[in-house]
Amino acid sequence: MKKNSILLTYIGFFSFFAGSQTNLKEDTLKLPFAIAKEKQLSEEDLAAKREGFYVTGVPDISSDPVNGLGIGAEGSFFFNGKKSDPFFKYTPYRAEIDVTMFLTSRQQKEIMVTVDVPYILNTKWRLRGELAYEINPNLLYFGINEAETNPGLSYYPNGDSTQNVIHHASFSDYDASLTGQNAFFHQYTKKEAILNLSMERSFNEGRIRLLAGYELAKLNLTAFSGNSLLTTDFQHGLIRGVGQNLVSFVQAGFIYDTRDLEGDPSSGIFAELTNELSLKALGSQFNFNKTFAHVNFYQRLLPDTFKKLIFAARFSLGYTAMDAPFYEYQDQWTSEGSIEGLGGGQTLRGFKQSRFLSRVMFFNNIEFRYRFGELDAFKQHLAFSAVPFYDFGAVWDSGASMWNQNVKNLRSNGGLGLRIAWNVNTILRFDYAISKEDKQFFFQIGHCF
Repeated sequence: MKKNSILLTYIGFFSFFAGSQTNLKEDTLKLPFAIAKEKQLSEEDLAAKREGFYVTGVPDISSDPVNGLGIGAEGSFFFNGKKSDPFFKYTPYRAEIDVTMFLTSRQQKEIMVTVDVPYILNTKWRLRGELAYEINPNLLYFGINEAETNPGLSYYPNGDSTQNVIHHASFSDYDASLTGQNAFFHQYTKKEAILNLSMERSFNEGRIRLLAGYELAKLNLTAFSGNSLLTTDFQHGLIRGVGQNLVSFVQAGFIYDTRDLEGDPSSGIFAELTNELSLKALGSQFNFNKTFAHVNFYQRLLPDTFKKLIFAARFSLGYTAMDAPFYEYQDQWTSEGSIEGLGGGQTLRGFKQSRFLSRVMFFNNIEFRYRFGELDAFKQHLAFSAVPFYDFGAVWDSGASMWNQNVKNLRSNGGLGLRIAWNVNTILRFDYAISKEDKQFFFQIGHCF
């Protein structure tokens, strides 16, 4: 891991210095190739963007009934170059390296290093990489089909089957009913080491990118003793992937991107179609294919009335084909990182992570991002936004089931969030979501989309 981290750091520094060594005056700057005007940062974001190298770091503190109290840290190393760099107006950074470490009171452990270098060495290529290791004994499994995951939560009071069943229970009441042999009915442990590398080539003045990548993951997934839904489904041949796993992918993607600032857009569209193919012929244990498409839309509203009010929306659809292991149903891969769902902080924020799973996964998010204040302190720029949001989505066993059932399987939640933009590129996200089944609070780095 140290050798990979050193290599990624070297690439970031090399790209930074290659892009910033220029003495050209700003009014005579020339890009080595054309970049679309709409991708230029807004005057407000450009004024707040720092030059050169800087570091941001935040504590990662969380608490929930699944993982318990979590304490960790996330640090980002940014290489922005100088204002004399012709790319300064068009990129969030010349290179970024993120390091994340996390530990919870219930023994979830994670360490991850990621790198992102747009226009590497002043070319039309972009490099992304990820190296991570995680141990999580608190993951939840509710099934991977409509029949298991879509019905509301139900239980017998005090585990007494002679009493009337309580239907459509809250998650907290349902979880409290799981005692004795059922204490870990939905819970399992995952140990995972992952390496992902991808390259993107831009076209049409940076609006279009084509992507090719490779991912290798080694996993060990085990259930707890006692009654376990994961063990039962595995023994009945309903799922694959329990135990030791080695999975490899070849990845491809088509991206259309007109956002003005990737990490915190004020305008533009981000549309993406990605595909992951896993074959035994390529060293994987399984033959399967996953396709994911999403469109993110950002539009500034009433600019004459509000300094910054952004309407943001995401529409997403994923399909898992062939004999995929159960854990791949909950993971949708994008060029900017995996999206886990359906449920949790990236999709349906009012439901537990992986609450709904099946071959077809459909989810949508709508947010209004209203910037209500800014300040500069200790040479740091902070901008504050209030964000009411609404999430809705569903899963189906097939495309035919999706069309036949229409909105029958839809689940939704509302919520309110706070965003703190730290030196433009680091977004601190606080979200509180409420659904008919649960109430959840999240503190994470980066927008939901």
